[in-house]
Amino acid sequence: MLVDLRINNYALIEQLELRPSPLLNIITGETGAGKSIMLGAIGLLLGNRADSRMLFNTERKCVIEGQFDIANYHLQDIFEAEDLDYDSHCILRREISPNGKSRAFVNDTPVTLEALRKIGANLMDIHSQHDTLLLGDGIFQLNLLDLYAGLVPQRTMYSHAFRQYRKLETDLQALEGQAAQASKELDYNSFLLNELEESRLDNEDQDALEQEIKQLEHAEEIKYKLSQALHGLRDSETCATGNLKEAVGLLGQVASYADNFRDLRERLSSCLIELHDIADEVETAERRTEGDPARAEELQDRLNVLYTLQRKHQARDLPALIAVRDDLRQKVSSVLSLDKEIARLRKDSDAALAAVTKQGNKLSESRRKSFPHFEKQLGLLLADLGMPHARIVVQHSTGAPATSGIDVVSILFTANKGAQPQTLSKAASGGEFSRLMLCIKYMLADKTALPTIVFDEIDTGISGEIAVKVGRMMQQMAQKHQLVAISHLPQMAAAGDVHYFVYKEDRADRTVSRIRELSQDDRIKEIAHMIAGAKPSENAFQSARELLALRGETVSGEVVK
Repeated sequence: MLVDLRINNYALIEQLELRPSPLLNIITGETGAGKSIMLGAIGLLLGNRADSRMLFNTERKCVIEGQFDIANYHLQDIFEAEDLDYDSHCILRREISPNGKSRAFVNDTPVTLEALRKIGANLMDIHSQHDTLLLGDGIFQLNLLDLYAGLVPQRTMYSHAFRQYRKLETDLQALEGQAAQASKELDYNSFLLNELEESRLDNEDQDALEQEIKQLEHAEEIKYKLSQALHGLRDSETCATGNLKEAVGLLGQVASYADNFRDLRERLSSCLIELHDIADEVETAERRTEGDPARAEELQDRLNVLYTLQRKHQARDLPALIAVRDDLRQKVSSVLSLDKEIARLRKDSDAALAAVTKQGNKLSESRRKSFPHFEKQLGLLLADLGMPHARIVVQHSTGAPATSGIDVVSILFTANKGAQPQTLSKAASGGEFSRLMLCIKYMLADKTALPTIVFDEIDTGISGEIAVKVGRMMQQMAQKHQLVAISHLPQMAAAGDVHYFVYKEDRADRTVSRIRELSQDDRIKEIAHMIAGAKPSENAFQSARELLALRGETVSGEVVK
């Protein structure tokens, strides 16, 4: 419940603090005094869009803060989902700077507006004309019926199963689209793959091929040059090995005279050994070098195939071409495996649909069982509120599984005896809408842990004894839920456990809105003013006292007639 509300620098409010009672709080005041401004500020606290033009002082930021006791709301999962630390004492804060920038906080942790809305929706429920419009919406009506029948856990299970089914359907549609596109490319990709597969790229060495063909094309020149090199190394009278051998012998003759001569002889001997090895390898290479036109042609044809494929696939070298081939393998293979995956997903989707349909049928059956009780209780409550001939009918049909189930409902209503019930948008007036919503929320009060409920002139279109009964109904609701009601009716004002008065104060430079809690004597005066205007008579004061005296009567069971 709301423990403390602070509004600073918003519209006509310079500074305001409200510590509401945990029971029924009534707020009254003249039209335009600032009651709706308070609701606007609360709306910002719950995540509504901000407008810097609403700042009281355009040079300072606006701060709206609400402190809540949420120990009984079981909101740990929501806080965990938003990655926020949970505490039974929760503080929501909204700041709007003069430049229009807005920031939101939960327990001093910055959050997005979406996160603020999710948490705020579980802390405060503001009933306004917007809710009255929602009452005509089928999904909104279905939500109300599920809350009334205690079917939220069952519906949550159904919704989980439906989301799983929709995910499978979405995956299946995406895969079928992928398969359709891939099928168009399959023939072309298969042709390209076959061409690359037939080229046997894996054991190929393009650099070695290019080197070998160069050798074959220049075989005669290579053989001649090798022969000449061998002649100079070993086969001529003045060959390198002969000269080197003679030099080794000469150094050997002087090796005994100095260590460095011996070292030079050993080094030159090593060179001679290496030169003999080189000469042998040159001789081997010269013998093996032969021209082979057929082999050269074969290698050139092979290289031409590789060059053509590289140009075709824009591959700079053989590894890049192999990567193209592997990618084509994957594409062709995936197309061939898509059918199996589609079949598997279709089977899973059909099974999920069967599970959703089964749960949807069970949920629908539970809903239908609750309709007569809902119709009867709501009819009795409306009769207590001055509509004795009111008749409620829940019109029901079924369709394909959807987010909320297989049911399509419409609450039909008539306030007139013998008249055929019609949709709410056609049959209910503004005052009847308000009483309908009040009765529904009264019915739900015992079914679920509602947050703090704010009623914005729910008493529209009623007066007299009906207003007294509406006040008593709110008193009953307030035994389990904190209520805040903005009203213009004296009967409603007298029903509150706490009465706040909103008023304007004219300063030299501007007008500001203020609020104060009324004492018992002040309540009598305010209610008398609400009854008789600016100059109430003694009778008006007596009526005010009588209304306040009625507040002390205990109410049990149904609304007192």
